[in-house]
Amino acid sequence: MDLTTILAFVAVTTLLVISPGPNGVLIAKTVPASGRLAGFANVAGFVSAFYLHGAFVVFGVSVILARSAELFFTVKMLGAAYLCWVGIKALMQTRRNPKVAMFYLAAFPQFVPMEQATATNIFLLVFIHSMINLIWFSAIVVVFSRLATLTRGGRVQRWIKAATGVVFVGFGLKLATMRA
Repeated sequence: MDLTTILAFVAVTTLLVISPGPNGVLIAKTVPASGRLAGFANVAGFVSAFYLHGAFVVFGVSVILARSAELFFTVKMLGAAYLCWVGIKALMQTRRNPKVAMFYLAAFPQFVPMEQATATNIFLLVFIHSMINLIWFSAIVVVFSRLATLTRGGRVQRWIKAATGVVFVGFGLKLATMRA
């Protein structure tokens, strides 16, 4: 597998991982409610799922290669169409994101040349994807954990209450001085 393919995979995977989606929402909901450890447990679950998807790719690509070059070409073209569709949706600023399973079924084979579709090459890409995910979502867990800790502190709570009080007093004075 050449460096150009790996770098292209890193670019596409990084964009997929950092774009808002269900994993980020899960982290945002879990960490403030259940803490940092629960957030890291979510990240471990994400990473584990990638290896399962990678195993499916190994078996799927092997079957496709054993069956026919035409079938492999068809899957490759469907994957290319999928990547274009994801790109167009991103350009249209949609909030929906592709599922990891769809990425591994349709787009992932684009980065594994037919003659290099070995378990080693596939799991190299899975490892890269899992490390990007681990780094990104671990950082998100730490950020949400710190924000949750910060917002629970007395000083921040006093500031929030003071700001809320000022806003409500302002609205009250505005309402009191409003003309009919």
